[in-house]
Amino acid sequence: MTQDAFELRAFCFLDRMQPQFASFVGTITQGDLPVEGMSSLYVEMSPGNEVFRVVDIAVKATDVKPGAQIVEREFGMFEVHAHSQASVIEAGNVVLKRLGLALEERTKPQIASLQMITNVDPYQAQLLNRFRRGSMLVPGETLLVVEVAPAAYINLAANEAEKGANIKLVHISSVGRFGRMWLCGEEEEIKAARQAAVSSIEQLTGRSLPR
Repeated sequence: MTQDAFELRAFCFLDRMQPQFASFVGTITQGDLPVEGMSSLYVEMSPGNEVFRVVDIAVKATDVKPGAQIVEREFGMFEVHAHSQASVIEAGNVVLKRLGLALEERTKPQIASLQMITNVDPYQAQLLNRFRRGSMLVPGETLLVVEVAPAAYINLAANEAEKGANIKLVHISSVGRFGRMWLCGEEEEIKAARQAAVSSIEQLTGRSLPR
């Protein structure tokens, strides 16, 4: 396959997985389980089936372990992690070399939706809790809902939000057209988490998404 045929939708490096984020990933991953403190790399690309080849190359060339490799209709996404940041960075370099792409050719993420809901109603909290895989949303707390495109970048937003504030991670969805996360906690903490999440996305470089 020619290099021109590849699209690097997301190239998302997490320097240090936070406790809640790592625990959440452990509930949904079908591969190697990450733990707090590990570094991680999320890559989203097309064509999706190339994920299998690229993951195989990365784990053979470095000390990283694969946590996920998912192929849907349009895109493929995978995650690798290790205790060593250097190993994860090297795995990223191996991936870029295999694809014949530079980091600057990744898609620049965008915040698609941002909502902060104060004093969550008990009935809404009960409904949302039925779909969560993380902490429970308690009535009266403030809820933060963030939607990002491409989807894989929501993992960075969630991890940085946890670094920046004392919050509870309720749910993350990082596959598909958009990535979404729900966080909850005290209103001031959620404001701090919102700022950390937005800043982490806005500082990344890359090609702009078409409108």
